[in-house]
Amino acid sequence: QVQVVESGGGLVQAGGSLRLSCAASGTWSRINAMVWYRQAPGKQREWVASISSGGSTNYADSVKGRFTISRDNAKNTAYLQMNSLKPEDTAVYYCKVVASMPLTRDYWGQGTQVTVSS
Repeated sequence: QVQVVESGGGLVQAGGSLRLSCAASGTWSRINAMVWYRQAPGKQREWVASISSGGSTNYADSVKGRFTISRDNAKNTAYLQMNSLKPEDTAVYYCKVVASMPLTRDYWGQGTQVTVSS
C-alpha cells in the first residue's frame, strides 16, 4: 500500500506564494509520475502539473509560468511551488502518486486547502 499526504496549504493574498508538499510512504517497486490536481468549489477536479520519474514536467496553461513542480526521489516527495497566486487558484489541491507494486495504480492524498484572497 501507498499512503499520500499533502501539506503546505493555507490562506495567502493575491500575488503571494505557497509551497505544497506531497509525501509518499509505504511499499512499492517504483514510483512513476507524481501529479497535482485541484478542485474549486462547484467545479470538477482539474489537472495542474505532473512530473515523471525522470523529472520531465508538464503544466496546465492556467498555471504555466507561475507554478513549478519538482520532486526529491530520496524523500519520495513532490513539491508544487506556487507564485503570483490569483483568487482563481483557490481550491483543494490533491496529489496523485502513480506507483508500481508491480501492478501500476494511482494513489491519492486527502488534499490541502489553498485560499487566495483578493
